[in-house]
Amino acid sequence: MSASKPTVLITGATGQIGGDTLRRLLAHDSITPVAAVRSAAKAQPFQDQGIRTVILDFDKEETLGPALQGIDRALLVTGYTVDMLRQSKAFLDQAQKAGVQHMVHLGACGRDDATVAHWAWHQLVERYIEWSGFSFTHLRPETFMQNLLSYGGTQVVRQGLIQQYVGDARMSWVDAEDVAQVAVQALLHPERHAGQTYRLGYEAKSYDEIAATMAEVLGKPFRYEAQAPEIFRENMRAAGAEMAYMDCVYDHYKRYAAHTIPGADDTFDNFPAITGQQPTLWADFVQKHRKSFDY
Repeated sequence: MSASKPTVLITGATGQIGGDTLRRLLAHDSITPVAAVRSAAKAQPFQDQGIRTVILDFDKEETLGPALQGIDRALLVTGYTVDMLRQSKAFLDQAQKAGVQHMVHLGACGRDDATVAHWAWHQLVERYIEWSGFSFTHLRPETFMQNLLSYGGTQVVRQGLIQQYVGDARMSWVDAEDVAQVAVQALLHPERHAGQTYRLGYEAKSYDEIAATMAEVLGKPFRYEAQAPEIFRENMRAAGAEMAYMDCVYDHYKRYAAHTIPGADDTFDNFPAITGQQPTLWADFVQKHRKSFDY
């Protein structure tokens, strides 16, 4: 451990959950947060706020070792590509050499026997963290409510119409801000949260049910139109997305629609015990983001 306060490295600091985790950690003077960024230009806004930064690029392995020197705890957040497997291994190998003690990993949905490809990739990273000997907390968020704001840069709800690709499936949902709250607790109190796998999903709803909630909260009609998963795949291809990953998403949309994902609507009651607060439910989320959904 550091001679002074523990240092906590946040990867994905410019992204949604990493950024939110970092902002929340700034309120705690028991640790020193460190933002991992890919370039000096991305570091500047953090430095302007007095936040310590390091240059870390998952695709430039020579940046990993120096970035991890003196780090005690880390939040590992990788991007939506199959490269996450190679990137995570390289990061964890260097973190082990640097003496990082506690690793909080942002994973994906699912039970331990999940075979949805990108969920399984995250579970392989979880096992590698354990095998490497870190103290750990695994975060497995279910479907992000924020996916209804935008996905792949595309607006999802337009003029009261939700177009998605999972038929009438009920899915388990979590607000990404709640995921960040759990990450904060795991990073502040590793002794409390070590060895835990937290599945994070607090309300099960189909898109028809979500549309009904939006209508109730906003007082206007909303409806869901189920589309073929093939449309999603072509949209992602046109947007230049990494298709090895998006093909997995396409596949799991088909499996949701066919009701062949065990536990797709599993929900949990762990949030109050972890954070001391109640999780965000759909009515709260719609109210919070009403400007995005209203028309």
